[in-house]
Amino acid sequence: MMRFLIECTYVYEHPQDNSGIQRVVRNIIKQLAHLPGDVECIPVMMNGGQLYQVLSLAPLKPRKETPLRQALIIRLDHARNRYWWWHSRLERFRPFSSSHTARRALFLLCKLASLAITLPLRSLLWLNRNAQPAPERAVPLQVQEGDQLLLLDSSWHADFFALAERLKQQGVGIVSVIYDLIPLTHPQFCDAGLVKVFDQWFDWISRTADGFMAISKTISEQVERELQLRLGADEAGRRWHGHFHLGSELDLVRADATLQPELRRMFAQKEPVYLMVSTIEPRKNHAYLLDAFELLWAQGSTARLCIIGKVGWKCEALIERINKHPLNDKCLFMFNGINDKSLEYAYSNARALVFPSYAEGFGLPLVEAMQRGLPAMASDIPVFREIGGDFMAYFDLNDPQTLAEHIRTFETTGQFPATRPVSEWQWIDWNGAARQLISGTLSGIRRASKPSVQAAAVAHADCP
Repeated sequence: MMRFLIECTYVYEHPQDNSGIQRVVRNIIKQLAHLPGDVECIPVMMNGGQLYQVLSLAPLKPRKETPLRQALIIRLDHARNRYWWWHSRLERFRPFSSSHTARRALFLLCKLASLAITLPLRSLLWLNRNAQPAPERAVPLQVQEGDQLLLLDSSWHADFFALAERLKQQGVGIVSVIYDLIPLTHPQFCDAGLVKVFDQWFDWISRTADGFMAISKTISEQVERELQLRLGADEAGRRWHGHFHLGSELDLVRADATLQPELRRMFAQKEPVYLMVSTIEPRKNHAYLLDAFELLWAQGSTARLCIIGKVGWKCEALIERINKHPLNDKCLFMFNGINDKSLEYAYSNARALVFPSYAEGFGLPLVEAMQRGLPAMASDIPVFREIGGDFMAYFDLNDPQTLAEHIRTFETTGQFPATRPVSEWQWIDWNGAARQLISGTLSGIRRASKPSVQAAAVAHADCP
């Protein structure tokens, strides 16, 4: 039986992170035990030039038998996470919620104070850099010829390239999951450092991987074109390509979690709420939403806009615009640090999702919303057409008036401006996503092996 080694290094090392890729990795890993037995799927992580089988993605709690250094690392890591959780809670209150200057001052003070945690933690991590992981979380794994290393996590900032190359020399296949090529196709929306790192990583993965699984057909086609540009048609043709789609369940909803009071109070009012869920960064195009809703508000509309997402990069002017907006906390709301229970509540009570992103690899909030019966309006880009088809309403990114007209029509007639109702839309769950990933990867590997088998048969037939 073929073994798939599902790499999850970043999520293993940063279990508290909950952005798009981390959500995908956690959910795929959770489904591995429920997949059919065509292949054996083993979650793995790479550390210190070694490959480990992951037994638990969840962080450990220190126990009596835990070595002192490891116990201190665990406690400091937990303290760091809790510290920044309190920081995010404090940001919600005035004057920090209404003043960019006050919030910036708070961040700088908290950053300086956090050195009391981060400096000892980094020192201990450096001293512990060659130590093996706790056996309750990961154990060494020996590879076998024919194994397939499936790079599921965000590997462009990793330092295990030499190990991956060594594994390939030992007969292990390399398959890369591609979430998007935005640092290459839309570098203006990314940090310059990320663009450089991602470009170097893609050069490496182009030469190293045997095949690619993208999270949409749109991205798979982009990968094929980029490989041809970098490697030439003949060399690029030796790589196989496939794609799969993502699920929609929110995996961190806890029964004992607290529903954010401010969010509940907002939805308790009768006026409709249009929801945007995303990290706040230029590519997500939140400014377009403000332009569209300002057109509506100028005409007397009572529709409200609720932005949910952590503050990202290059968004200082946008945050200041929101905080100083005359309708802030009246028709315009922003929540930067809510849990999955509050997000689930928002999806269940909003009027519609609005998603004006310039570029995406998939658009996970769209699927999360529509799977819950929440209709979605999105920018008219190919990947959103792939996901939403006739069930989604699309607007022109060059004209905020088109979104304003969609909302006005919906509020006036009660008829959502899509060709087909969201109630008829169907999508896979995370188990289905994991099945697509594994079956698509297996299919790609088998397709790639056929030419060599046929060539061997021809050579055998030519022998005297």
